[in-house]
Amino acid sequence: MRRRMYAVAGAAALVAAGLAVAVAPPASAAAACTVEWTANQWSNGFTAEVQVTNGGAAVTSWTLGWTFAGDQRVTNGWNATVTQTGNAVTAASVGWNGSLATGASARFGFQGTYSGTNAKPAEFSFNGVSCSGSPTTPTPAPTTPAPTTPVPTTPPPSTPPPTTPSPGCVPTAICDGFENQAGTVPAGNWTVATPDCSGAGAAVIDRTVARSGSVSLRIDGAAGYCNHVFAGNTQILGTAGPVWYVRYWVRHTTALPASHITTVAMRDAADGNKDLRFGGQNGALQFNRASDDATLPEQSPAGVAQSKPLPTGSWNCVEFKVDGSNGTMETWLNNTSVPGLLNDGVATHDIDGQWLNRTWRPALTDLRLGWESYGEGSDTLWYDDVAVGSQRNGC
Repeated sequence: MRRRMYAVAGAAALVAAGLAVAVAPPASAAAACTVEWTANQWSNGFTAEVQVTNGGAAVTSWTLGWTFAGDQRVTNGWNATVTQTGNAVTAASVGWNGSLATGASARFGFQGTYSGTNAKPAEFSFNGVSCSGSPTTPTPAPTTPAPTTPVPTTPPPSTPPPTTPSPGCVPTAICDGFENQAGTVPAGNWTVATPDCSGAGAAVIDRTVARSGSVSLRIDGAAGYCNHVFAGNTQILGTAGPVWYVRYWVRHTTALPASHITTVAMRDAADGNKDLRFGGQNGALQFNRASDDATLPEQSPAGVAQSKPLPTGSWNCVEFKVDGSNGTMETWLNNTSVPGLLNDGVATHDIDGQWLNRTWRPALTDLRLGWESYGEGSDTLWYDDVAVGSQRNGC
């Protein structure tokens, strides 16, 4: 008993003397999340794979927020809906990866552009709460269990969406599969335009038909001159020039008409801002130069026979090269070069003879996907997995 009293008295004396004794540290809040950030970058672009781990209570959906310190701009994302306002970015869970138990993780990724430096963000927030885990004043535990949010009974799909930004997208390309579109109208880097006059045509973000992921761009193309409609992007061409390889997947419902139509338009700053158009005429694919109405191939029966129709009711891969240094062009349909859409710089009758009547050195500044009819012809088209770079993406 006397030893015990001495021990208690001794401890009290130490405290009174201001000497340290071992005491439990004050409780602090656990980090709301931890983030692993793996980036792969090149001269003007990058991809980032992000793993977020829930440090708090179980959730049925989540958002991860951060702010870029530089001029990074997100162009597309996968396994999350990634949106950007100014330098602030939010990645929101999709249906199949929203539920996270304590300690569970989800992975997503995105692609972007930048100039200067491209540093990992210094701070993240998880469902609006800082992930830094700053100390907080502990609160008493409730005497009765807190209500829990019911977990959805629908199981996640056994096969998650693709984990690449856009299938077949090489690291040096800028790609967009429309997966980061949150609404029904193209937004972000895409802007709806109705050249000359608007009518029945429409550009819509579609979540019922997609080539990969779950989202595509749908174009409702109506007949008649006033029904022009496009979704345009001034960022996706990036700095690929003076050689651009444009690749996209397209699905359409109606065979190309005999009348002239345009499905892709690119403004040419070296040709009075007139458009380089890609579409069809006489039932086959063709290029058209708006400044002088030249066509590739020439619209003779022999020229049209060197081109190809665009198959209906299935996804088709279209890729074309435009070389601004020498004015040459080549086009591939489902990875096969189309003879009638080849401008090799040497005039060939029925193919590129008309196109080479003058010197042409294009400087493309935007990419517009849509429908432009100059008479008859209507169609519904879906676009997906768009890629632009300085080398081939392939299909």
